[in-house]
Amino acid sequence: MGQELDARRKTIILATCCLSLLIVSMDVTILNVALPDIRRDLGASVSGLQWVIDIYTLTVASLLLLSGATADRFGRRRVFQIGLTVFAVGSLLCSLSTSVDMLIGARFLQAIGGSMLNPVAMSIITQVFTGKQERAKAVGVWGAVVGISMALGPIVGGVLIDTLRWQSVFWINLPICAAAIVLSAIYVPESKSATVRRLDPVGQVLGIVFMATIVSGLIEGPNMGWDDPRTVALFGVGVAGLVAFVAWELRHHSPFIDVRFFRSVPFSTATVVGIMAFASYGAFLFLMSSYLQNVRGLSAIHAGLMYLPIAVATLAFSPLSGRLVGRHGTRPSLMCAGVLLTVGSALLTLFTPTTPLWQVLATFFLFGMGFGLVNAPITTSAVSGMPRERAGAASAVASTSRQLGTSLGVAISGSVAGSAIAATGTTFTDAIAPLWWITAGFAVAILALGVVSTTAWAHRTTDRIAFLFGDEEEEPDPAARVPVRV
Repeated sequence: MGQELDARRKTIILATCCLSLLIVSMDVTILNVALPDIRRDLGASVSGLQWVIDIYTLTVASLLLLSGATADRFGRRRVFQIGLTVFAVGSLLCSLSTSVDMLIGARFLQAIGGSMLNPVAMSIITQVFTGKQERAKAVGVWGAVVGISMALGPIVGGVLIDTLRWQSVFWINLPICAAAIVLSAIYVPESKSATVRRLDPVGQVLGIVFMATIVSGLIEGPNMGWDDPRTVALFGVGVAGLVAFVAWELRHHSPFIDVRFFRSVPFSTATVVGIMAFASYGAFLFLMSSYLQNVRGLSAIHAGLMYLPIAVATLAFSPLSGRLVGRHGTRPSLMCAGVLLTVGSALLTLFTPTTPLWQVLATFFLFGMGFGLVNAPITTSAVSGMPRERAGAASAVASTSRQLGTSLGVAISGSVAGSAIAATGTTFTDAIAPLWWITAGFAVAILALGVVSTTAWAHRTTDRIAFLFGDEEEEPDPAARVPVRV
């Protein structure tokens, strides 16, 4: 960068970036506790509730890379502040919604702002923390905040809903956005990429088509029927979109997603692990909120407090995972996460309407331990070995995998359990049991990928990727060569 920053200012910049991560990640989970209240107040169907969650995660997943590229071109601090403003406006409109369709629309606007935050913040971090060791520590803090914020969401949501109303889960974003806007204006230096990468609108559209149609098919399939021509058409368009996307990106000079990233085994496995881990967690939160409130009859605040073991486990094991990754690589964290998530998923299949609450709490704690351990290695595997100028793009793909995974988890919940999500008693617990065997399968795969991605062969594939990117030619951006502006 054009100037050296002292340790205090770097810490404030990291905290500011983590504030944006806090609201974006927490917003994925905080709303789950409010779903029963939203269903009653707005008369939402099960698919409507799924779209309230998935329109947010799907939009963020679709726009993350475009937002990152836009920030690299026009200024990271500028786009970061625009994202915070749009997110705040979307949050306010969510709180004012009087119908489920209005809420879904407001969530869409909120997600547009959210897509401008995480990849841009990570790009800012990689520009500020230039030393290998300090950068690793900063990324570790970043990964820990992901797990902590998602774990705290249900607890904060439960307190707000019982104290005020479900609309209050969106009010909490407003002061956080305001604080981040002020801090970024004072402390975050403006910066742009040293190279200008062309935009790829065709790749962007094909990527959105693929993700949107697959998730839509999973959500609407139970209602329309799996053999309905509309359902078949949605999945057909999704597969065709994926094939066209890969073919286009391989030929494009400056692709939306550089598929060469996936030649790196650690990067590819980080993407897959991110999808599977967050699909499991998204399904867990979506269904457990209904289990605790509709089946067990708990209030919103009591249901939120039931997630306290997850928060405690994530708070403890996310930083532990960051330290493990720094000292021993990603293998120990991923393997332990796989084992814990497998055990947790198996225990979830045993839940009934009368399962002792201590068993519920213990299962939640195990699930939280596994989820807390998995975040740091996802981010580290995605960015390690990548050239500095590509770290932001690589991190954005990892963030996309998290959001896509959450969307798929919520969508699969409806596909497996169907209308039983709104049921009570053993009808509900029997219907969702097969889903936990699916998440157990994901967990076993995470364990296996933790081994495969850390072999000497896997690390050599990353070295070859770095060499490829070092040889490519980019169009210089003269504006990026001037000193940073404070």
